[in-house]
Amino acid sequence: MTAARSIALFIVAALFEIGGAWLIWQGIREHKGYLWVGAGVLALGAYGFVATLQPDANFGRILAAYGGIFVAGSLAWAMVLDGFRPDRWDITGAVICLAGVGVIMYSPR
Repeated sequence: MTAARSIALFIVAALFEIGGAWLIWQGIREHKGYLWVGAGVLALGAYGFVATLQPDANFGRILAAYGGIFVAGSLAWAMVLDGFRPDRWDITGAVICLAGVGVIMYSPR
């Protein structure tokens, strides 16, 4: 159950961080306004809190593993919200990153 909880927390964290950055991008680059930017800042702050809920107590391990989640999640976000179509190298890189997450977080210690 701990791995399932950890994976769920990584997904929630990705939604907050990627979503927050996307909202700021939309607010500034797409001229949607400072309400979007403010929502993005709040989402990024929420990401920081969600990360602290991970069952592992090692900040460096959590953040390193989350990097792989961020890579794959960013590509998925771009596909859904921006119409981005990853090529085989994008997908290969994301799979490698997710494999790294598995090794870092869920290998027996």
